[in-house]
Amino acid sequence: MTSHPTFPPPPGARAYPLRTSRGEFAVVDSSPTAGVEARGVVLMLPGFTGSKEDFGLLHEPLAERGYRVVAVDGRGQHESDGPRDDESAYAQRELARDVLAQAEALGGPVHVVGHSLGGQIARGAVLLDHSPFLSFTLVSSGPAEISVSQQQRVKLLRDALAVLSMEEVWEAIQAMGPPEEVGGPARGLGDQDQLRRRWLGHSPAQLMATGGQLCTEPDRVAELAAIPLPFHVLSGTHDDTWPVAILDHMALRLNARRTVITGAEHSPNADRPLPTARALADFWDGIGRV
Repeated sequence: MTSHPTFPPPPGARAYPLRTSRGEFAVVDSSPTAGVEARGVVLMLPGFTGSKEDFGLLHEPLAERGYRVVAVDGRGQHESDGPRDDESAYAQRELARDVLAQAEALGGPVHVVGHSLGGQIARGAVLLDHSPFLSFTLVSSGPAEISVSQQQRVKLLRDALAVLSMEEVWEAIQAMGPPEEVGGPARGLGDQDQLRRRWLGHSPAQLMATGGQLCTEPDRVAELAAIPLPFHVLSGTHDDTWPVAILDHMALRLNARRTVITGAEHSPNADRPLPTARALADFWDGIGRV
């Protein structure tokens, strides 16, 4: 785990390794603003090729609402260690167990937020054991596999990872078009050098395994709907990874709160952070104080 973060943490936050029963995970952790009553703890999980920094613009507005926000790099993501060539370490069940350990290390119960791939990993954790969670918000994260067009992009990426170095694949990603269209990195996150360094921090095995999961994930919404938790489905007004109509239908199946952030696409947390933070805090406030 690197001791020299690629991105400086946002004001009022600190970056450190969170120690858990399943190892250490790099996090960015911000506390409620001084003088504001603490209302709860939030665990945020990033998407495919993403990182904890994808939530950087949410820390301050959520701190002002009384929430401690802990954004985490999952196993093999960015600044969290993970095997470079063992895909079995990144089976969804293993990543879900990591999330349960992270929630436990934070003293639980927590509100869990998963963006894109992170939403499906969080779903796996909730289905294993929902007791560490107060609520579950899926941000631009759908009920099953990603769209056919995005499956094609992920296949290209996985094919490249099989024969090229991470440095060579980075150059290929730039030629493919905006990488946020497959879940990250989000627009506006940092400059090209920072994004390149983040990419090189990822484990190739993590990308191979989770890319495959995105293309084959089964629909588990009925199982999730049986869990006694408040659900929230949040997205932008346009999404190529899971069409918005699919997210609308998933929200109905979950009896979930539904928020559509005007002007946002696949990463509302980066595209429109203030209305996204407001929608998240309003949802949690409605659940009650913790």
